[in-house]
Amino acid sequence: MMKRYTPIVAFILLLAGCTKDLDLVPLDTISDGSFWKVTKDFENAANAFYPSLAGHANGLLDQDSDIAVGYSPNPISNGSWIVPQGDGSWNGSYQMVRATSRLIENQEIALDIQDETARYAAEARFFRARAYFNLVSRFGNVPLITGVIDIDSEELDAPRSPRSEVVNFILSDLDWAIENLPLESQISAGEKGRVSRGAALALKSRVALFEGTWAKYHSTGDPTPYLSSAIEAAENIISSNEYELYTADGPLESYYNLFLEAGEDSQESILARRFNQNLNVFHNTTRWVYSGINSPSKQLVDLYLCTDGLPIEISPLFEGYGQKDAEFQNRDPRFSNTVFMPGSSFHWIGSDLTINPPIGSSNENYSTGYMMRKYLSTNQTSQLGQSFYNFMEFRYAEVLLNLAEALYERDGSISDADLNRTVNRLRDRVGISHLTNALVSSHNLDMLEEIRRERTVELAFEGFRLNDLRRWKEAETHLPVDLLGVKYLGTEQESTPPNNALTPGVDIMLNAAGFLIADPGNLRQWSQRNYLFPVPLDQIQLNPNLEQNPGW
Repeated sequence: MMKRYTPIVAFILLLAGCTKDLDLVPLDTISDGSFWKVTKDFENAANAFYPSLAGHANGLLDQDSDIAVGYSPNPISNGSWIVPQGDGSWNGSYQMVRATSRLIENQEIALDIQDETARYAAEARFFRARAYFNLVSRFGNVPLITGVIDIDSEELDAPRSPRSEVVNFILSDLDWAIENLPLESQISAGEKGRVSRGAALALKSRVALFEGTWAKYHSTGDPTPYLSSAIEAAENIISSNEYELYTADGPLESYYNLFLEAGEDSQESILARRFNQNLNVFHNTTRWVYSGINSPSKQLVDLYLCTDGLPIEISPLFEGYGQKDAEFQNRDPRFSNTVFMPGSSFHWIGSDLTINPPIGSSNENYSTGYMMRKYLSTNQTSQLGQSFYNFMEFRYAEVLLNLAEALYERDGSISDADLNRTVNRLRDRVGISHLTNALVSSHNLDMLEEIRRERTVELAFEGFRLNDLRRWKEAETHLPVDLLGVKYLGTEQESTPPNNALTPGVDIMLNAAGFLIADPGNLRQWSQRNYLFPVPLDQIQLNPNLEQNPGW
């Protein structure tokens, strides 16, 4: 798909991508007296925030959780990480706070152009809220800096503010942004990719759901106001009729294509990190994914339902593991859209290949025997190392999931009508049976677990899983265990190639049931302190009033 950009959005993309020798003057070297004079100054300043949007991370997303295994053990997933000297997340977030606050403060005094610059101040508040959410979701209580500070400011030694105060500031920023941002339909084609009202509402629903469930499961306060805010924000997005799920390619391929070229700028996309071939702004995700850098785990694979809407443990449609492709039969199509089914074909750089992931690869000790398909483009340019498809940081499916979860967490129940307009919209896209209260009751299922299941499979490899486990206080259950791969003993996997486990000198580990152990549980741990990240040492050394998180 060819994308057209105005010079403004082209500037955003140049900042975001792989550029060399770009002679840009940092805003910090420009005096406020010579800048902030015309609307264009505010627009250009806001453009600089967009490279902070999340990207594909070369296909590495969710390796810090239980649903993916990489080339080597992940220190967050296995609980071995230590207090860092510095942390780019901390530093980068506060740099964003300063840059956005600078625009906001100058917009407040630019009285003669205040109306026409309100949009850019709203974008700044969106990115400031996003930066503070990154901080509070990782570190808990953090210093709340509400304006621009310099080397002589007392705020440099500010203590940590209560998380409730920080979250309320985030929500306040977002409410201001919501009032002053355009609807998606009001953004011109040339400005596609700028923050909309829907993006601010989506971030509000994400923040409020996180904080509501954190408060509920970590006993830090009343979750109800936050859960109600999450519901209200999601409802506002739905009622705006600005967004819709991508279904153009039918139930078997729409989910897969959504994340590639075909799904770009669809109505499902609320805000995306953008790439552009004409400007040589690209990423290399397709090649990284094809290399097996991110292996789905059995923990993820087992979450995909059979087409009758039942888990594999109780569904009569589940065909077991005897043949390599048996467990893929009669399953939610998101399974084969996310994980390659063995024996399926794929066109790679001019050749038609049959996909059969190896077992016990000789150069990779943590392979699960499952191969990721999500984000793997059929476009030859992508396969040669330059991928241009966008990464959606916010999409409509998440909003529907946020609403379903927040309703259940607040009320302790959810109606079939609400399930039909949230979870079951996602199931309709892929053609599997609905989640209903009767189904849950008759099969002794847990409605909350089914809602969480839906969230995990829909958002797999989009970077949500660790934060979900943390806010649910479930990391202690899901992380310090064997991360598993395919069933090996007694199956086709045991005797058919490609099977490096048959090669002398290559060892594999199996559990008692014959499943591959990709990352052994005896090397994995989870401490209660790990629910919050450690404050980097350099910040504690610089600020005598900054305390370390408990246990670190």
